[in-house]
Amino acid sequence: MHCFFCKTPVTEERIGFRDECPRCGGDLHICRTCRFHDQYASRQCREPAIPESVKDKERRNLCEYFKPATPGQEESGESASEAARRKLEALFKN
Repeated sequence: MHCFFCKTPVTEERIGFRDECPRCGGDLHICRTCRFHDQYASRQCREPAIPESVKDKERRNLCEYFKPATPGQEESGESASEAARRKLEALFKN
């Protein structure tokens, strides 16, 4: 995964609740770097079991469902569904 704020690669396999980017000090355990984040989903999360919405998606949180986003997903800053939409639209362009 990459830091959402400075795009520095983060090689840690597990991201703890309080982990910060070694370069900029930005929070790493945030919704925007989670593979379940989707701005078009209910609560902006594709994980159906979350008990309540996280208000600030760019600040650390205590969500236990957090999984680091896949490299292709977060490099562009888009969710998996946004990437799929973009690829689908590209198929129909001349």
